Amino acid sequence: MGTRPWIVDDELWALIEPLLPPWPERSPGPRPVSDRLCLRGILFVLHNDIAWQLLPMELGFGSGQTCWRRLDRWQKAGVFDRLHRVLLAKLNAAAELDWSRACVDGSHIRAKRGADTGPSPVDRRKTGSKHHLICDGRGTPLKVITTAANVNDVTQTLALVDGIPPVAGRPGRPRRRPEALLGDKGYDSNPNRDELRRRRILPVISRKGSPNIKGIGKLRYVAEQTFALLHHFKRLAIRWELRTELHDAFVSLACSLICCRRLKKTHS
Repeated sequence: MGTRPWIVDDELWALIEPLLPPWPERSPGPRPVSDRLCLRGILFVLHNDIAWQLLPMELGFGSGQTCWRRLDRWQKAGVFDRLHRVLLAKLNAAAELDWSRACVDGSHIRAKRGADTGPSPVDRRKTGSKHHLICDGRGTPLKVITTAANVNDVTQTLALVDGIPPVAGRPGRPRRRPEALLGDKGYDSNPNRDELRRRRILPVISRKGSPNIKGIGKLRYVAEQTFALLHHFKRLAIRWELRTELHDAFVSLACSLICCRRLKKTHS
């Protein structure tokens, strides 16, 4: 990562520009700040976790309110989820996705306010949210779901599996299912195992009261690495957004940036 990670290089811009909704030709008011500059402002907030109103005007990204409105507009248009899917397809085409297994895990974050918050299991006096992640065998994020902090991991297992978008990039139908799903004892559920098998996914999930499956910790370590990458984006480590969908827009954008970095490594 460079010293100014909010810089939008030509490669990233070429991917995201076709996904952006066009402005009306006869839009009232002054000429809007360019989409590319607003994206840089959004990335600045994502990396530095500053309040929108504190976005420095001297950077030339427009006001924080302008960037927030653009984030809201793009989220409603599904831009960030589509960008994530495009990058997953490119990684799949380069044979950089490991479909032999997927890993699920959950991670608590502090939440100052907003929907989908609840008492933290660590400190019930404080509210929090939880990120539920499914990643491929190499740690590439496939889907992240945000819930209240007191939501059990096991309740999100099938939602994560079914939330994997159809990933193109290879001959045949787009891929949506890993061959196996790895989880710790927090995902122990016989009904979920049955549902996974019905989806032709092998459940490799430790059972409560029994020793962990040999070697599963080493295989699942990629999920912890992915959480470390996600929460390196400071805006995701502490949740400030009132609306979950705006927080999830930041999450999808962060997932896309992780995929973009991995794609660049394949070309280097």
